[in-house]
Amino acid sequence: MVLQGSIVSLQIGKPQDEAFSGMNMKTAIKKQKTEMAELGANGFSGDGVGNPVHHGGPERAVCFYPAEHYSLWEDEFQKTIAMPAFGENLTVHGMKEEEVCIGDIFRIGRSAAVQVTQGRVPCSTISFFNNEPQFLKRILDTCYTGYFAKMIDAGTINENDNITLLHRAQKPITVLQASRILLHQEGGLAAAEELISAEGLAEDWKKRLKKRLS
Repeated sequence: MVLQGSIVSLQIGKPQDEAFSGMNMKTAIKKQKTEMAELGANGFSGDGVGNPVHHGGPERAVCFYPAEHYSLWEDEFQKTIAMPAFGENLTVHGMKEEEVCIGDIFRIGRSAAVQVTQGRVPCSTISFFNNEPQFLKRILDTCYTGYFAKMIDAGTINENDNITLLHRAQKPITVLQASRILLHQEGGLAAAEELISAEGLAEDWKKRLKKRLS
């Protein structure tokens, strides 16, 4: 159980009225880089979401996105994609969806700790923000969505902090596997039943899976 990641970029932002690709919306996807931020139960101080019905809350307090995917998307769409293109709080290295598991608990820096709760289910704002109509579809196709975590220990997080795995479930399911089960119904009902019982899984995902099984 050795997994060591690091923060490449740290960003926060409050929701604002924006116009992307000719579409007007209230969103917090346009986050600003910062050197440090205070993490609490509902996320970072100075951070927020545009639609609290579908975004935010204690189980989605921190949004991660792997830095390694940026070069993949730049190659696919043949253009520069600047961080943070996905509205993530933490752009991280060494923590891709196939390496991180639902229920993983990580120490970030000296004091903060979080538990991974779910993969991200992105919306069309990502396509509008990046002026790339196929972006959302390709993110969903690949399940390179990033992921969310809830706060375990409050604390100060700094840009370039190291991230260390403290705990992993006995029957781990990677974020990539979980997203494929939820978004593509991979593995059928048996996989959905297994995912429901995953340690630390967000209640929203449990409800979605239970609806499928009912």
